[in-house]
Amino acid sequence: MYASTWRDVAGRARSASRGSQHPRPSIIPLDHSRQNHKESSVNRLQRALDALVERIDTPAPIVLVDVMQGNIDRIQSFADQHNLNVRPHVKTHKCVEIGRRQVEAGAVGITAGNVGEAEVFAAAGFDDIFLAYPIWAAGSKKPRIRRLAEAARLRVGVDNVAAIEALADAMGDEPDRLQVVIEIDCGARRSGAPPEVAGDLALAARKRGLVPAGVFTYPGHGCVDRDARRRAAQDQEAALTTAVRSLEGVGVTAEVVSAGSTPTLEFSTSSVITEIRPGEYVFGDLNNARLGACTEDQIALFVAGTVVSDWVPGQVIVDVGNKALSKEGSPEIGYGGIAGTKAVLSKVNEYHGFLPLPDGEFRPGVGSVVPVVPNHVCPVVLGFEELIATDSTGTSLERWPVDARGFLN
Repeated sequence: MYASTWRDVAGRARSASRGSQHPRPSIIPLDHSRQNHKESSVNRLQRALDALVERIDTPAPIVLVDVMQGNIDRIQSFADQHNLNVRPHVKTHKCVEIGRRQVEAGAVGITAGNVGEAEVFAAAGFDDIFLAYPIWAAGSKKPRIRRLAEAARLRVGVDNVAAIEALADAMGDEPDRLQVVIEIDCGARRSGAPPEVAGDLALAARKRGLVPAGVFTYPGHGCVDRDARRRAAQDQEAALTTAVRSLEGVGVTAEVVSAGSTPTLEFSTSSVITEIRPGEYVFGDLNNARLGACTEDQIALFVAGTVVSDWVPGQVIVDVGNKALSKEGSPEIGYGGIAGTKAVLSKVNEYHGFLPLPDGEFRPGVGSVVPVVPNHVCPVVLGFEELIATDSTGTSLERWPVDARGFLN
């Protein structure tokens, strides 16, 4: 949730229970209807771009708000039907306006990836924040975390005793203001403790006066291929179940049992889970489309790019390079695709996108403006100060600040 006002947090912002588990209904699948799929995605992106072309400079991130809102509402409805809370990860958009729309649709709060992101959204009035990262509270992070915990219900991820001790020290004589959520590993082999030691960590937090609120995990190994999504969700369920039992074994009730991610959320409907933390669902991207986690017509963000050179036969250069898209991709899948075509960027320099032209009618000349869909949407917002918000007709135009851009610590 977010409040109407909030005290300034460190002057860093750029702009002004579930306690019980309930039975789940049978799995209600997400609606990934492909009716008129290719035609709608082609017409929507290119039509919007054609209507905007005289009012924007390229490269520019374009958000189709009607599509984005549809994504927000669809996932919220899915969660409601499965008795789950939604706590969207704002790292995907870093935009206060979008976060507000997610909360207004029914999200219980937000997930942030670092202290700076949390500060920006807290300064904008968001008062229920989960910092889903194993924060090391040292240096100036100590008073910043204290201020956040004073102004909002703050939960912070931990996966080791040393971090628990550091957080407790940072909170001074008010450790009970801070809730901690034990991160466990469910197979991604990233951060996260073994599920069976979650209780020991919760007990260590309680002994220092912190409030152990539950457990969370990230099934990142579900991003490998379509079949991996369900398997990773099953691993997630097993790990969370073990962790909850570990907490119960030391007398701690898991108020929150938090699951990610966008690729696995469709299968994250176990009764042990209380909330989901998807991020990419709000925009969609080519990676999620390949995995079956969204359809092309559910992609709500693309980068408008202009063809600036065509000297190499069979290739053009667009002004969308790795500073706009990142280098996520490979020679096999490309580094971004042109909506409605088979053309993909074969290479990206900092400001140049190399676009081989496949056989067919797609032959953009110098000055043509094309919609480039990213493989991974999250890095895109890092390169821009604002998002161009429009609709599928390209009629409206607003500029939404990327409020948490540059806040990485």
